[in-house]
Amino acid sequence: MSNAPVDTGRRRFLTLTTAVVGGVGAVATAVPFIKSWNPSAKAKAAGAPVEVNIGKIEPGQMLRVEWRGKPVWVVRRTPEVLAQMSGLTDQLRDPNSEEPQQPAYAANANRSIKDEFFVAVGLCTHLGCSPTYLPDSFDQQVEGVQAGFFCPCHGSKFDMAGRVFQGVPAPLNLVVPPHQYTSDSTILIGVDEETA
Repeated sequence: MSNAPVDTGRRRFLTLTTAVVGGVGAVATAVPFIKSWNPSAKAKAAGAPVEVNIGKIEPGQMLRVEWRGKPVWVVRRTPEVLAQMSGLTDQLRDPNSEEPQQPAYAANANRSIKDEFFVAVGLCTHLGCSPTYLPDSFDQQVEGVQAGFFCPCHGSKFDMAGRVFQGVPAPLNLVVPPHQYTSDSTILIGVDEETA
């Protein structure tokens, strides 16, 4: 044991310096760790909203885009198709869209914000195949139905509002993704419609 006097000033300085260096080291270690929790740029881009110009889509045409790695359809329905859809109620599994396959603002007879345009994720609700759009020859698949979507994998059929017919493998209507109109000719897919 030493009888030398204790330099308390030096001891406080060393204690404080050690604490500061330890704190800086803890922060330097924590920052990259916490940043690793954030999604990557690729992941952010994959989930980012997609802007779609619908100004040049002719009645009866379908536009395909990709959102979150899934195909999304934007179909401009003709007045004839819209008129025909109301007569299909007794042939459909969920004609009133009671299952939550669409945002609240699209839970209507046409499953859309604007009657003329239908936006849907282009994957069958049975096993995820991509149905074929049949704009004017659907009556060969479903008697009395002018247009719709037919899944070639297992034969599921959907009307022009993405509502599934009875007696097919698909259990639910097609999914309507969140979307909003930013102008008369632009839809933003991936962002819910702003409600007043």
